[in-house]
Amino acid sequence: QVHLVESGGGSVQPGGSLTLSCVASGSIFRIISMAWYRHPPGKERELVASRNSGGGVDYADSVKGRFVISRYNAANTVYLQMNDLKPEDTAVYECNARVYTDYRNFDDYWGQGTQVTVSS
Repeated sequence: QVHLVESGGGSVQPGGSLTLSCVASGSIFRIISMAWYRHPPGKERELVASRNSGGGVDYADSVKGRFVISRYNAANTVYLQMNDLKPEDTAVYECNARVYTDYRNFDDYWGQGTQVTVSS
C-alpha cells in the first residue's frame, strides 16, 4: 500500500501565495509521476500540474505562470508553489502519485486533500 500525505493548505487573500507539500510512503518500487489535482466547489476535479520521473511538467492553462510544481525525488515529495492566488483557485487540492509497487504492477494513489481558500 502507498500513502500520500498533503500539507500546506489554508486561507489567503487574493494575490497571496501558498506552498503545498505531498509526501509518498509505503510499498514504492518506483514513482512514475506525481501531480496535483483540485476539486472546486460544485465543479469536476481538474488537473492542476504534473511532473513525471524524467522531469517533464504539465500545467492547466489557468495556472500557467503562477504555479510551479517541483519534486524532491530522494524524499518522494512533490511541492506546488502557488503565487498570485485568485478566488477561483479556491478548492480542495489533492495529491496523486502513479507508482510501481513492484517491477510489473503500478496504480494511482491519492492523498486525503487539503483545502485552499482564496478570499478577501
